[in-house]
Amino acid sequence: MQRLIVDMDGVLADAHAQFLAFDERDTKRRKTLAETLDKSELEISPRSNEHILLPGFFRDAPVIGNSPEVLERLNRQYDLYIVSAATEYPTSLVEKIAWLAEHFPFITWHQIVFCGSKKIVRGDIMIDDHFKNLDYFEGRTLLFTQPHNHSANPKHHQRVHSWDEIARLLL
Repeated sequence: MQRLIVDMDGVLADAHAQFLAFDERDTKRRKTLAETLDKSELEISPRSNEHILLPGFFRDAPVIGNSPEVLERLNRQYDLYIVSAATEYPTSLVEKIAWLAEHFPFITWHQIVFCGSKKIVRGDIMIDDHFKNLDYFEGRTLLFTQPHNHSANPKHHQRVHSWDEIARLLL
């Protein structure tokens, strides 16, 4: 059975929406998608490093598309792991576990990996929205489109835009 590694923030959880919501709360103005394309979180919101530490940032993040339904199907066909470079923000750990339990109840605690760097991760396929994680992965890589990587050359990674597209590729 192939091992499938799936990132959390930006692939399952809509971190971009959270950054926009927290920025709007501070500035009283909602940025448009066009204003955020190809920009880092700090460029979108100068206080993003503070926002990420606030209670609820990870716990209340919206789910991306139909990821729960597709991931449940993938879980039956792959040796599936949710891998998040979460230890940089230790306060996020409890929120992320609770978020996964609510939205992906079929994922067991054995399938959740929190780490500092994904360079150590091994598997057959990785789905992530950041090059810094995909570039070191030795298997097949799927770059999940997010505003911060919207116009970036996907290099040798295969770009995917939705969970429906992932389903067509992997199921």
